[in-house]
Amino acid sequence: MRRRRSLGPGSRSGARRNRRGFTLVEVLIALAVTAFVAAAAYAGLSAVIDGVDATRAVARRTEELNRALMILSRDLRQFAARPVRDEFGDVEPALSGGPLAPFLLTLTRTGWHPSAGQPRSHLERVSYYLEDDALWRLSWPVLDRASSVEPRRVRLLDGVERLELRFLPRLDALIAGRGSAIDSRDWERSWIRDVGVDTPLPPPPVALELRIDIASLGEIRRLYALPRP
Repeated sequence: MRRRRSLGPGSRSGARRNRRGFTLVEVLIALAVTAFVAAAAYAGLSAVIDGVDATRAVARRTEELNRALMILSRDLRQFAARPVRDEFGDVEPALSGGPLAPFLLTLTRTGWHPSAGQPRSHLERVSYYLEDDALWRLSWPVLDRASSVEPRRVRLLDGVERLELRFLPRLDALIAGRGSAIDSRDWERSWIRDVGVDTPLPPPPVALELRIDIASLGEIRRLYALPRP
């Protein structure tokens, strides 16, 4: 008969080494590596999410700005040289504005569509002003208004830090700047009626420049040529 070969002490020790699991140090190293990879992945994902949110915020601000400028541009393109009487019976120019005027910009515009059953003019009186870092638009349902007439008030744009207008009185006062730019440094800062008895109304300017500072977007400049009567 064949005799069974007995295992020596060295063979039993090798079998025990083959059956042993991970040590505590190896487990801790594996956990540390896993935590590092998870933290790096989270940081990358968080940066991507923040970038998407920032892009959406800029896109939303740009859309709001474009909407406000579209409304303002529409009013200026449809300017009508029609003076009005205010609630005190005083005659106001067809267009006025600047820091010395009651509002930053006030003008008469055409193209207004009255509601059904309202037989009235297609002209409308509108004003723009700043309040609480926001650009507001006022519109009156009648041109020659009484003290009881209340305007419609619409908030157009938030985060407006500054809004400045400059008015070009005549085409012969137009000066070209560098390149294709227009030099507006000598343009009128305010367009108002001179103080005095029976002073004539100022004719409308031929153009105006808008400078507006928007939070997170910076300064934006627009040049508008007003329609001539």
